[in-house]
Amino acid sequence: MGNHEMIGAVVTLVGSVFLFLGALGIVRMPDLYNRMQAGTKATTLGNLMALLGIGIIHPAWLIKLVLIALFVLITNPLSSHALARSARRSGVPLADVTVRDEYEEVLVEKGIEP
Repeated sequence: MGNHEMIGAVVTLVGSVFLFLGALGIVRMPDLYNRMQAGTKATTLGNLMALLGIGIIHPAWLIKLVLIALFVLITNPLSSHALARSARRSGVPLADVTVRDEYEEVLVEKGIEP
């Protein structure tokens, strides 16, 4: 195994750890909004690290992997935001342990009933 293959394997492993932590966050968090945030951030980073590791191992695939990474960077946060906003507007409740609801504060400030 060459030096670049070892580095690529380590980077891919780190990405896999972040993907696992994202899945663990989805299981452990108290409500939909926290689960979505934990899953989105960790899986975005995990995907990027895994793609980078594969790109280091197989340099010929690098352009395709960069395009996939850009797609993940754009779609993952946007879809998460759209789902969270839709859930909030349809009345999905926050967890009981939630201390502050900044979105409700903005709605009250604008005169919109939450």
